[in-house]
Amino acid sequence: MRGMGMVVLLVALVGSGAAAQAVQNATLRRAQQAYDNLDYRQALTLGQASLRERLTGVDRARAYELVAFTFSAMDSILKAVDAFKQVILLDAERTLDPNRTSPKALSAFQVALTQVLVVRGLKVDSASFVAGQGFVPVRYTVTQPARVVTRVLGGGRTVVVDSSVANGQMNLRWLARLPNGDPVPAGSYTVVVEANVGQNSFSASQALRVTQGAVDTLPHLTSLAGYEYLPETEVPPKSWRPLGLAFLYAGVAGAGTAALGGGELGQSSQRELLAASVVTLAAGLITTLKKPAPQPARANILYNRLLRDQLTRRNEEIARQNVQRRQQVEIRVVPVPRTGGGR
Repeated sequence: MRGMGMVVLLVALVGSGAAAQAVQNATLRRAQQAYDNLDYRQALTLGQASLRERLTGVDRARAYELVAFTFSAMDSILKAVDAFKQVILLDAERTLDPNRTSPKALSAFQVALTQVLVVRGLKVDSASFVAGQGFVPVRYTVTQPARVVTRVLGGGRTVVVDSSVANGQMNLRWLARLPNGDPVPAGSYTVVVEANVGQNSFSASQALRVTQGAVDTLPHLTSLAGYEYLPETEVPPKSWRPLGLAFLYAGVAGAGTAALGGGELGQSSQRELLAASVVTLAAGLITTLKKPAPQPARANILYNRLLRDQLTRRNEEIARQNVQRRQQVEIRVVPVPRTGGGR
């Protein structure tokens, strides 16, 4: 019998995690240089001009951020908040270093966070557990009170992890199991968080890759250790009764022949009686020496029936245990930066 094993399910999070890219737009580089030289008016003019040009997503977020910093330096806080809103919508994960950012800019950024709907910091923490005895932690932050639905998509299925009105930090649990209790099959999955307030919506996602190992289950039993089936028929011991009866009948016949020897019986009748006695003795001897026919062994039949019942019950227990063993999956999660989100 094999020892108890478990399905090994490896979950690897797939994300971009790209390093910071250099500014590609020439106008934006000039605006950054003007800001570094404290020429805020020139920085604002060039920054706004760059936004009218064709920019990559990274450059557009940097251009709005530069404009927001410039407005903050020029004490135009409301305009700085509006610019920071665009930054957050383009890059929901953008944060500011409090040690290198002015209090005005930090304040404007915090106000902007409360005025836009985004899902930030979607992460799946490291975890290792047996399915049904643990969970995969899912964390994220919602910047406004919103109806938030968290789903796991993959393998042709959609599993709702949570659906509620949320605001601020959220901590959820994904059991990595199907509704029937089985572990999720191997394949690619995506955790999707969707937030909605009126006409505004935002989503963030995190890709997962799931693999499984072999299932180690118990085999069904055909016998129980120390117990064996007994023969259900048996040959009874030889009986000397037929021979004894033959001697008895032959003796009676012989006695009768002797008693009537001088009587009315003739020689032929005596020979017939003697022949009958010999035949009786021979039949008794043959019957005695003949092997008895097998007969049902009722005790053995009852014993075998009880043994079969025990095997049936034990195999039913093994079947239930195997269902549980197939659901016992060791899940390992390796967190990486989220794949991103979009309005």
